[in-house]
Amino acid sequence: MARFIGNKNRIARRFGVNIFGRARNPLLHKQNPPGMHGARRRKKSDYGIQLEEKQKLKAVYGMLSEKQLVRTYKKALKLAGNTAQHFAAMLECRLDNVVYRLKLASTIFAAQQLVSHGHILVDGKKVDRRSFQVSPGMVISVKEKSRNVKAIQASLDNSMRAVPDYLTLDKDTCSGQLMAVPLPEQMPWPIEIRLPEICDFLAHTT
Repeated sequence: MARFIGNKNRIARRFGVNIFGRARNPLLHKQNPPGMHGARRRKKSDYGIQLEEKQKLKAVYGMLSEKQLVRTYKKALKLAGNTAQHFAAMLECRLDNVVYRLKLASTIFAAQQLVSHGHILVDGKKVDRRSFQVSPGMVISVKEKSRNVKAIQASLDNSMRAVPDYLTLDKDTCSGQLMAVPLPEQMPWPIEIRLPEICDFLAHTT
């Protein structure tokens, strides 16, 4: 699976928030948006607003590709009920994101790396597919040989981050469990995201 290698700080400054939760806040020294002298932005059209909301969502979940986002939306569209809610839940329950929410990694990008390098187990079995969908009751853990990795322990000890209510964490065993499929209002997004705008955008462009 492709890995994002672009300038993460530039994206964070674009949205005006430390969207990736990096220890070194990219906003501390460069408050202005990217561009010549942080030039003023023109008023956005409805299309522009929808496009920006989609870019926020892609960034929150580790710079997902357009293909990944559309594929997830189409799967959510096939389910009965609220499409936006299903769409958000499927993104939130990606294995890489669950690893991040459980504080087993300091950033979503570190979580992606842990999964793709085979350090993560699901119900005791290695899963290296970042997009794997975690279901309620599944136990996510770090391989025993990898539990003493300094980066993992430092992330677990970070008191600035909390584990969401829909997850449980056992620090001693570096493991956690998804207790229930979360609702959008329970998801600890670092920036406000308007899901209806995104779903409307995808409905008319896919």
